[in-house]
Amino acid sequence: MYDVTTGRSTPHAGFSRRRFLRVGGLAPLGLSLPDLLAAEATAGGTPARARSVILVFLGGGLSHHDSFDPKPDAAAEVRGKYGTIPTSLPGVRIAEILPRMARTLSSVCLVRSAAHTNDHHETATNWVLSGRFGTPFGDWPALGAVAAHECGFGGELPPYVAIPRNPSFTWELGKSAFLGGRYESFKAGDPNEANYRVRDLLPSEALPQVRVDRRQSLLAAVDRLAARVEGNDAIRSYDEYRARATSMVLSPRAREAFAIENEPESVRDRYGRNTFGQSCLMARRLVESGVRFATVNYGGWDHHAKIFEGLDKKLPEFDLGFSALVEDLKQRGLLEETLLVCMGEFGRTPKINKDAGRDHWGPAASLIFAGAGVKPGTVIGATDRDGGQVIEKAVAPADVAFTILSSLGIDPRKHLSTADGRPVEILDAGRPIPDLFGA
Repeated sequence: MYDVTTGRSTPHAGFSRRRFLRVGGLAPLGLSLPDLLAAEATAGGTPARARSVILVFLGGGLSHHDSFDPKPDAAAEVRGKYGTIPTSLPGVRIAEILPRMARTLSSVCLVRSAAHTNDHHETATNWVLSGRFGTPFGDWPALGAVAAHECGFGGELPPYVAIPRNPSFTWELGKSAFLGGRYESFKAGDPNEANYRVRDLLPSEALPQVRVDRRQSLLAAVDRLAARVEGNDAIRSYDEYRARATSMVLSPRAREAFAIENEPESVRDRYGRNTFGQSCLMARRLVESGVRFATVNYGGWDHHAKIFEGLDKKLPEFDLGFSALVEDLKQRGLLEETLLVCMGEFGRTPKINKDAGRDHWGPAASLIFAGAGVKPGTVIGATDRDGGQVIEKAVAPADVAFTILSSLGIDPRKHLSTADGRPVEILDAGRPIPDLFGA
């Protein structure tokens, strides 16, 4: 992280009150966001395009046939239920159930050529969320955890937040792996809940002094024990988490960032009064307040049976919430400094199966990018007539990860240390997605 008070780059930015004060002092020093990005880019050797990333993850695998890569001239078992509509891009059509995204398409880049070779939920999810292939159990840290590690804890808010939580099938996915617990995501919970509050931002109840003294004695004993335990990441992580949580509770800025109830009713309605819509709105609030990486987890796309009953419910929610996010970021001037990415772990099979569903399909899927220099109103790549194979400009998981990390000014080839001290590259493959960014 680049230290604006010394002009030097530090290899690891840990949590400290002094670092909070440095970041909080940017305005008095006269440093604008472009100044900060330029400083970080110079320090890290990788040009930074984005201050923050919002990753919308469609866990389960969105059917590209029934959304952003329809095949209206294919056979009925490939074509599916939905017709197509024109978009704000001449000659580009998407599924008729996405009318708002059809209007918003001129503000984003649609990638129709994501491809990999794995059809297993956990394995594929960890692959696309980290950029490295491993076991289903998460051998490699998720991009948000890498961002937290490299960008550091530079303020009252955590650098990596998951809304409502990390993706999960049979267990939690997209974790920090060997980077350790201090770089796990902060779970925001469901902002659509009535009387939503982030638990860790609620002040503790008033306590009698005798109970305060007892708690302080217990904490002191734990601290003494921790000091004698070398290399215990769990204990170190707990200590850092406690310090950060305390700072957040005391910070009006942190409390305000999560106070979604302060949004005008019309804005909340525009995003949609559901978990996905309010999660997108929360992501906007968080990056506006300085969070570097926010993951919006919107699962439930694993439609092996009765796919159109499922999509009839989910696609309108997505259409409303995601289009609102793009438009809101743009209107607020945040899209210039925020990289917005939407993806799942894979696409769905070209042919509808005997249960009126589509199964897992790694060889083809659609992605959406916007902001931070992404060329708006463009389409990258193509699939064949049945949507089963990429035939133009294939984009691999490592390419997506490389693009996201380098946009934040993080060198994807940098070496990190595993728990046993072994150096490993953040990514062992990948390149920036060609044609994604403007000059």
